[in-house]
Amino acid sequence: MADVYLQSRLASLLAWQNTDGGWGYFPGKKSWLEPTAYAVLALQGSASAEPALQRACNLIQSLRLPDGSYRPGSSVEDGTWATALAVTIASVRGTFDDSTRGSVDWLLGVHGLEGSIFLRAASLVHLFHIHVDVSHEGWPWRPGNSAWIEPTAHTLIALKKAAPLCNTSRLRRRVRDGEEMILTRRCSDGGWNYGTPSVFNYDLPSYGDTTGLALLGLLGRDPKDLAGPMQAARRLQTNTRSPFSSAWLAIALRNCGVDLAAPDDHGRRGTDVALTALEALGHPSGNFRLLGRGVHS
Repeated sequence: MADVYLQSRLASLLAWQNTDGGWGYFPGKKSWLEPTAYAVLALQGSASAEPALQRACNLIQSLRLPDGSYRPGSSVEDGTWATALAVTIASVRGTFDDSTRGSVDWLLGVHGLEGSIFLRAASLVHLFHIHVDVSHEGWPWRPGNSAWIEPTAHTLIALKKAAPLCNTSRLRRRVRDGEEMILTRRCSDGGWNYGTPSVFNYDLPSYGDTTGLALLGLLGRDPKDLAGPMQAARRLQTNTRSPFSSAWLAIALRNCGVDLAAPDDHGRRGTDVALTALEALGHPSGNFRLLGRGVHS
């Protein structure tokens, strides 16, 4: 049954690929970089899937802009956080080159809006009703916006994979600062939400998907920094009703060395492309290590 769980998802991904080489968020819908990247990660290493993977990588490259950033889809004009996914794919696929270095440079030049002098000063004199440490720089969904946990985690994954090939002091500094940003945004219950642990002195809860992504972004930290978050992740994994959260938590916990039981379908088989790919990645025989540390993880 475990093999059926994984193989059925991989077969569905191959069947759902669009003629342009990408994947939409649902079968037959317009291709976007995010579900395409997750599908590539899930299928990577399968010889029979290699032609499909090459078409997908061609689609991803068609979204690259001259400044090194990547558009999340053909209908979007500007580069966004999706650039991190493109860098991760280049590292995993062994296609990291000078153009990928340009994308890394673009990521290193993007900062959350809260890093501005004005907003840092406003935070110091308590002009905000949210308790957020803005002394560390993370990454936003789009340049010129505030930093959040998810784009910061995705970018840390990408930069850590890129580090062996373009390991500069600037990259190392941004990685350290991004990790600190995530650690300072941790919720009181031990995990993470989207980046705001409390509002009006009210502690906000953490979520499974953001906690899983945060853990992936922090891989490589001192184990003592991860002990509490891993406990929170295991609690969330046990209690969550969200398949999306369960998938991200499985990927993260497996990369942390936690031996989780193989999942089963419980009668559920949807057509959400990103979820299908993430569930395949989080399976014990899946490619979850590709979102761990290093190149060709």
